[in-house]
Amino acid sequence: MVDNNDNTGLSIPDDLSAELAQKLQESMSISKKHPFWETQPVGQFKDRDDTSLPEGPIEDPTPLSEVKPEPYNLPGSYEWTTCDIDDDSSMTEVYNLLTNNYVEDDENMFRFNYSKEFLCWALRPPGFFKQWHIGVRVKENKKLVAFITAVPARMRARDQVILMAEVNFLCVHKKLRSKRLAPVMIKEVTRRVHLENIWQATYTAGVVLPTPITSSQYWHRSLNPKKLIDVGFSRLGARMTMSRMIKLYKLPDTTITPGFRKMELMDIPSVTRLLRFYLKQFVVAPDFDEDDVEHWLLPREGVVNSFLVESPETHEITDFCSFYTLPSSILMNQSYSTLRVAYSFYNVARKTPLLQLMNDALIIAKKMDYDVFNALDLMHNGSFLKELKFGPGDGQLHYYLYNYRLKSTLKPSELGLVLL
Repeated sequence: MVDNNDNTGLSIPDDLSAELAQKLQESMSISKKHPFWETQPVGQFKDRDDTSLPEGPIEDPTPLSEVKPEPYNLPGSYEWTTCDIDDDSSMTEVYNLLTNNYVEDDENMFRFNYSKEFLCWALRPPGFFKQWHIGVRVKENKKLVAFITAVPARMRARDQVILMAEVNFLCVHKKLRSKRLAPVMIKEVTRRVHLENIWQATYTAGVVLPTPITSSQYWHRSLNPKKLIDVGFSRLGARMTMSRMIKLYKLPDTTITPGFRKMELMDIPSVTRLLRFYLKQFVVAPDFDEDDVEHWLLPREGVVNSFLVESPETHEITDFCSFYTLPSSILMNQSYSTLRVAYSFYNVARKTPLLQLMNDALIIAKKMDYDVFNALDLMHNGSFLKELKFGPGDGQLHYYLYNYRLKSTLKPSELGLVLL
């Protein structure tokens, strides 16, 4: 998460250094034992180069009557709970657990700070199951100490459309990390997903497990360079002054694409058509319908922003861009408590060059007081990152499929999926 572009000295080219770092991390993981994941229907490192294995489900579905009807056993002092996202006190518990214990960068300077509005959006898509929002409480005082979720999603792998679970927000209280709760929680969410006759899942992790379908890198575009340097997110290079840095990242005051405007309810059919056509070119991508587009992409204050280009002549919707809001808490800083971060979501450039479309998105994000704009090198994002002054960060995000094998690892540009 920390941007280490210090603009000094001799450096290995970004793509090469990222590749070397990934290969080193993977070789360390491959030699490591993964006692839990080696028992699961996921791609195994030992099978990585075996092209004789068929693409598709690794295990056949079990008859529903044979799915374990009762929850897995937790250690004696803990109990399962279903977290009701519609209940304010339950949502506050989930928010507090994640805010204090969820993903941090390696240097413990920043921690994801999902808002309650964001969590409601992330956890209540069309067809969601309340019983997939799973918590663990201490029996004695009922304190919520762990959480994991899944939501249903239609995913396309090549020409197969599969109903999957997107698993997310696995969080265990810092003081309980040695209790081995995570494997039991993963088994429990898997059991509840199976009860709905769903047998595949997708998820991401910052660590290499058996076996990523692809690994992508985070890139960061500074919007408020002074603040980013003050909080330690970025660093000034030896030959770089603050005023030069501010000038380097300065953006125009207004967008330049004619017909660029905020998405509205009436745009859902057009955006759905545009997005479905675009996502067809990727090996793995969501299979969005209009309900999905309304939920995930219609603008929500402080959660998701979507813009499109409407041709001034024909009024046709030709292009689309979006980003979601995921702030980070700034730890141990006297002056600032929150980093306002925009994350690139789905972008479709049909008539407008993608570079121009994303530059307009950066201008909007700057006007909305975001400090930094993040993007993964998925889809066609790689074509604009360097040109628009994004710098590679430390963070790698690895994508996984559960109970589904692809014949070969994908390039990030072959993946059309963004998970929150």
